[in-house]
Amino acid sequence: MAKDVIIACDFPGREETLGFLEDFKDEKLFLKIGMELFYSQGPDIVREIKDMGHRIFLDLKLHDIPNTVKSAMKVLKGLSVDMVNVHAAGTSEMMKAALEGLSEGTEERPLLIAVTQLTSTGKESLMSELLINSSMEETVMHYALNARNSGLDGVVCSPLEAKDVHKVCGDDFLTVTPGIRFKDSSADDQKRIMTPEMASKAGSDYIVVGRPVTRADDPKEAYRRCRKEFLGE
Repeated sequence: MAKDVIIACDFPGREETLGFLEDFKDEKLFLKIGMELFYSQGPDIVREIKDMGHRIFLDLKLHDIPNTVKSAMKVLKGLSVDMVNVHAAGTSEMMKAALEGLSEGTEERPLLIAVTQLTSTGKESLMSELLINSSMEETVMHYALNARNSGLDGVVCSPLEAKDVHKVCGDDFLTVTPGIRFKDSSADDQKRIMTPEMASKAGSDYIVVGRPVTRADDPKEAYRRCRKEFLGE
């Protein structure tokens, strides 16, 4: 299974995003467009970046009643993105509805993955605020298995759980892991983190890297470092 590095374009607007991409004008990247940029610029920014030849993970984490999510996915598939996601906490019925919306009327669809638990969530919050008394590991594995049984292609999890997700769901089930930091980077608001090299050894298929690249003094060099550590390039 191919591995890759996804850059999180968590910028407030079009100007900042295209300014960042100017450093990579001779490369085709895998980029994550999240809520901040999408809510600021709408679908047009997705189309513009796709037209530049980049792949896109549209990270909107849909979580609503099944019919609403299905209808939303019908719209999102028209953007020709490469990967989209939902929250696994929305239940198997919702995840199946999302898959139906993406698949309806087409033979090709984006990869559909489910968020298990955010990498900013620690075990204390899991129990005291979300009232989940199972361990983080048990919760993530259960959510991952629900996603697999619902027909999804993979999950978003921390790199700490990637290897066990593969054990539970199979090697062909994708693990997309944020919470990536270099040894000399700040953890910021992330709780469950690993370096790119450690994530590769732990079984991550895709790593999502934001601030260590986008806020680096030399983003292109930081991206190169990330690929070298994760992919051995």
